Amino acid sequence: MTAHDLPQTVLEGYGVRLEPYRDEHLAGLTEALGSAAVFAGGWGGGPAGTRTGAEFAAWLPTYLPIGRGNTYVVHDDAGDVIGTSSIGDIVPATESAHIGWTAYTPRAWGTRVNPACKLLLLSHLFDHGYGRVKLQADVLNDRSRAGIEKLGAQFEGIARRDQQRADGSWRDAAVYSITIDDWPRVRAALLARLG
Repeated sequence: MTAHDLPQTVLEGYGVRLEPYRDEHLAGLTEALGSAAVFAGGWGGGPAGTRTGAEFAAWLPTYLPIGRGNTYVVHDDAGDVIGTSSIGDIVPATESAHIGWTAYTPRAWGTRVNPACKLLLLSHLFDHGYGRVKLQADVLNDRSRAGIEKLGAQFEGIARRDQQRADGSWRDAAVYSITIDDWPRVRAALLARLG
């Protein structure tokens, strides 16, 4: 199956709703993610990049791949904004894309939110002909790396000095992937976790 343009539509199921980003979501995202705890593991450039309130609201649209990818706002089953995740580096010619820029409010950590979001996003990509999805995290972000590994993604290696952190140091990224060949196994495991 050849990949084609990826529509940005509402994705819903398993207790979450992913809506395409709109400016009206900014207040909810600021409340959910504008805290030191969210930045502590490496998201947004790491602890030195911590922003709150108006500073966070001004920064977030410059950090997310809005206009360069499909950015989603995650709502829980009560309708509250609890996070964000994006599909970027979308290349139909090579059937590849990257799921990243993901952060959730701390109250969603360790719940079914991340597996539900990843199931919806991966299904969307593989249903549209994509054959390889990259996921990555700062090598120092143990929580995110554990989450990616628990999804069933294959560790590919370390991309050295791939992005500058907010404190000026350079991060190394742990790179993982899920391919169309992995998808039946990964999908079954995600469904079992959400069952």
